[in-house]
Amino acid sequence: MESRFTFLASSFPGDSTNRNEPAPIDDSSLLDAYSTAVTGAVERVSPSVVKIDVTASSSRRGGSGSGFVFTPDGLVLTNSHVVRGGSRFQLTFNDGQQALATLIGEDADTDTAVLRTDAPVLQPAVLGSSRTLRVGQLAIAVGNPFGFQFTVTAGVISALGRSMRSTTGRMMEEVIQTDAALNPGNSGGPLVNSRGEVIGINTATIVSAQGLCFAIGIDTAKFVASQLLQHGRVRRSWIGIAGQNVPLPRRLAYEYQLKEATGILVVSLQDGSPASRAGLRDGDIVTAIAGQPVAGIDALHHLLTAERAGIKLSLEVLRGVERLDLSITPETKPED
Repeated sequence: MESRFTFLASSFPGDSTNRNEPAPIDDSSLLDAYSTAVTGAVERVSPSVVKIDVTASSSRRGGSGSGFVFTPDGLVLTNSHVVRGGSRFQLTFNDGQQALATLIGEDADTDTAVLRTDAPVLQPAVLGSSRTLRVGQLAIAVGNPFGFQFTVTAGVISALGRSMRSTTGRMMEEVIQTDAALNPGNSGGPLVNSRGEVIGINTATIVSAQGLCFAIGIDTAKFVASQLLQHGRVRRSWIGIAGQNVPLPRRLAYEYQLKEATGILVVSLQDGSPASRAGLRDGDIVTAIAGQPVAGIDALHHLLTAERAGIKLSLEVLRGVERLDLSITPETKPED
């Protein structure tokens, strides 16, 4: 008993006689790397971030939000809900510079808007890609809700390809979910990766859901911005589904020789929509339209151009373990 007691006693922490005791883990290098990544990303994007003060008509209240310059000639991306109903837009940069901006166009379906300013010496943000994002990677939300002092929060990408309903009742798609907290006034600011590249536009938070935060994918924003610059609005056709990006079952992808590893899970159908008339059901996975594979909602948006309205298109879906070939006729996107 005495020898056994001596053995157990020697294994207590701090006993110098226990030479097998592992050394304490030092996390300082990991914390330093994380801090360096965040601070470096913020330093790269902060010169492009602006506070937007909106003066509205007498029938609506003004407000403020955030945005960021994305071209050298003064184009600014922000949220549609930040600028909606505004008659005057004043930008405040991180260095205190102020300038007026004009509204080029907005798209409530994606909560995206483009402004133009003549402010001198602009440093545009570098736009990344939301298509290559992975769940778990670092995400940094930057905004400028308090004038000269912008705010920074960091977290990870929690989910991709979400659908959510905006404050106007419209269904927004290709939404990034993150746990990087959004402060009041951060709407319209950039969500960036560890390299300081913009991967999304911060758009909403659900406080009652433990602070879930959302951003519009930058690939969607690029497409919308190009449409707004060309036409002043987004010209699109419509099939009437709310969807979510999902990975395809490997066995089915191999069996049916599908070209993409992901597709669009149909979450809901709008009554009387082209998708409803085509025979789509909740739970179907759309894999291709018009012979083109669709890896996600962003790809579907690019294929549903205004020119395709009224034209019958092929539609490939997975329903359970079966692959179905349907026909669908998109319609001109209704204004609501």
